[in-house]
Amino acid sequence: MSDKSNNKDSSLSVNDGVDQQSSINPDIMDRFKGRRKLLSLEEYVEGIKSGNRTILSRAITLIESTKSDHRELAQDIIEKCLPETGNSIRIGITGVPGVGKSTFIESLGNHIIEQGNKLAVLAIDPSSTRTKGSILGDKTRMETLANNDQAFIRPSPTAGSLGGVARKTRETIYLCEAAGYDTIFIETVGVGQSETAVHSMVDFFLLLMLAGAGDELQGIKRGIMEMADAIAINKIDEASDKSVKQAVREYKNALHLYPETKSGWSPKVTTCSALTGNGIPDIWDIVQEYIALLKENDYFQEKRNRQAKHWMYDTINNRLNQHFFDHPAVKQEQQKIEQKVLNGELSSFRAAQLLLDIYFKNL
Repeated sequence: MSDKSNNKDSSLSVNDGVDQQSSINPDIMDRFKGRRKLLSLEEYVEGIKSGNRTILSRAITLIESTKSDHRELAQDIIEKCLPETGNSIRIGITGVPGVGKSTFIESLGNHIIEQGNKLAVLAIDPSSTRTKGSILGDKTRMETLANNDQAFIRPSPTAGSLGGVARKTRETIYLCEAAGYDTIFIETVGVGQSETAVHSMVDFFLLLMLAGAGDELQGIKRGIMEMADAIAINKIDEASDKSVKQAVREYKNALHLYPETKSGWSPKVTTCSALTGNGIPDIWDIVQEYIALLKENDYFQEKRNRQAKHWMYDTINNRLNQHFFDHPAVKQEQQKIEQKVLNGELSSFRAAQLLLDIYFKNL
């Protein structure tokens, strides 16, 4: 058969035909190959300081990488950028489900940019592997902000421990500040422990709520209201005047029950409609008033110093924890000792001591 198929006179002969061109533009391929190549430390630092968003994104990817050489380079970049950091206002934004965070972020973000500022929007979400934080999906809903040259929107890192995601977000803040972003939004995705992590890295913490949403939807407020520097009741265009006034009154009364803040700031309650823009400028005014007060009484820097110290020790705890569980000797005995605890043969405390002894003995 093969002889016949190669015979030009045979009816089974196969023409060579036309060579098929690759469907992928070689220039595009070259560009992607270039992206995989790491830049030098100086190229990253200079690119970030000049406000190059592509290089900023690539540097943040190094922060998020699990490769040790990438992480080492990321730390070197952060170190070089440190003198350019600390000049932003860091704002944490959280809220109940359905409160309209993405619309609110776009509305307030556009207002801030109109005032001549540059805005970076980051997310904290350790739970989502598919969306990597709601911002990834919200970018389509924050169309004007996403297309604005003065805005930089970055989804949270891939799913992982809250501590790990929060640390990467904290490091990303430094790079955004070095790139000239003077306002940083940190959005929490969903409601949970992430509020505490966000509170420990921001200057101003904003809680978004709804009027007349019912107790089942507002159940989270007790845990995070004490952290709030302001409460904004959103979607007032969809609620009655009576329910809005009642909500304002209830939140003001609730805030009075908490101890006076060390900063000397009295948390505010305000209303807004992110959809119409009503009340949005007032929220920015509240933020400015808060920052001015804290800088005047020196609490602003004191809070920043306390946060930096917290993250130093938090990083130590995370690294020690990781080193302990990654240790081969611990891995070898961990499951056996754990089973003895489950069988009631060992107490939890004794088991922990045994694993620690194994760890220290094999360091």
